[in-house]
Amino acid sequence: MVTLSATIGKFVILIALIVFLLVDFKILKSQTTTILNRFDPLGFLCIFLLHFAGYLVIWFKNQEEEVLYLYGAQLLYFILIFILFPVCYRKINRPLLMNMAMLVAIGEVIVGRLSLEKEKKQFIIVCVVTIVTLIIPWIMESFEKLYRLKNFYFIVGIGLLLAVLIMGVTSRGAKLSLSLGSISIQPSEFVKIIFVFFIASVLSQKTDFKTVVITTVEAAVFVLSLVASTDLGSALIFFIVYVFMLYVATKKSIYLLLGLGGGSFASIVAYKLFSHVRIRVATWLDPWEDISNTGYQITQSLFAIGSGGWFGKGLYQGQPTDVPIITKDFIIAAIAEEMGGLVSILLILLCMTTFLFMIKIAMMQNNNFNKLIAVGLGISYAFQVFLTVGGATKMIPLTGVTMPLVSYGGSSALCTLISFAILQGLSVKAVKEEKLIERQKIRREKKFRKKV
Repeated sequence: MVTLSATIGKFVILIALIVFLLVDFKILKSQTTTILNRFDPLGFLCIFLLHFAGYLVIWFKNQEEEVLYLYGAQLLYFILIFILFPVCYRKINRPLLMNMAMLVAIGEVIVGRLSLEKEKKQFIIVCVVTIVTLIIPWIMESFEKLYRLKNFYFIVGIGLLLAVLIMGVTSRGAKLSLSLGSISIQPSEFVKIIFVFFIASVLSQKTDFKTVVITTVEAAVFVLSLVASTDLGSALIFFIVYVFMLYVATKKSIYLLLGLGGGSFASIVAYKLFSHVRIRVATWLDPWEDISNTGYQITQSLFAIGSGGWFGKGLYQGQPTDVPIITKDFIIAAIAEEMGGLVSILLILLCMTTFLFMIKIAMMQNNNFNKLIAVGLGISYAFQVFLTVGGATKMIPLTGVTMPLVSYGGSSALCTLISFAILQGLSVKAVKEEKLIERQKIRREKKFRKKV
């Protein structure tokens, strides 16, 4: 029964993702903002079918009551977020909410298949954080002076990174987390959001050469703090986010070129300074040379991706657990092996459409501070997806970052949901401002007609 349900399930998941993406593409093509506030029952049905198909296989495999409880709780979660957010915010960006829910659903299915224990922990974090994030759109809509807190952002951000540098727990050659009893948090995930707010608060007010130089030095302090902790994956994300935010703020291509050139030079320096970077590069160039040791992770990932073919083996029909850290850095390998190469490609397209919705929110903003926040969070999300997929497929050297909302990781899930909530707040605010401008325009036209 497990084999049959796995075979049917992988095709249901494939069809659900195809239909869901067609809905996304239709929305992206639309030129009106009103479509962003419409509830699409087809999108919700796709999320429900994908989630149901995945958990049906998990149930047949485990035959445990906790699977049913977990499925019921997750189904209730999806229903509630589609009720609570629109009730609290009438102008909520429904496509972004739908994409967030679909990413969470995929993550719950694949992490649940790999480890039910980890999935329970992840789901509890997602539930708690989602409830907390209900207030974030209101904060973004109500507080107009957030751009004035640049010193606060800088002090808090650097303080957290220095705490990791001094007291952090070393994992795989890098200081990534702080341990508080049985709880482990990764502050760099939180600092990513703080960093975006800091850069936006500075560049939204001035973009002259002096400001750019000072801001670049301050941004370098963030990046170098991460380098000192040998958290080079996060350092790379911070660097790319700053370069693109600077480009958007100044509209000068020279800064983009200088930034990318400087990044290339910094990569060479990192290669010379850090032994584990040299090992990762050597492994990336030829993982087969030391397949039983340094090349084991990436070769197993490639074996898993290749063995899945276009349509996958079906949940529980492959051996994704042979890949080390499969629930985090290599989650795309597990998806490719058991759900198929097509589903993996569709997942990447889903991440791309999510990024495009974020950029669309940025384009809706009349305020430079809000626009830069949306751009920064969007670039951070997209580049993190690129690093995860690129590392697992041997496109680039491994960087040790997770796929947002899909991989297992409490800090990553927490901060990604906060980022989505911030973007929702910016979207709600932009739509309300647009409606206000339209009403004012109509009033002026009526007054003009009366005078005539």
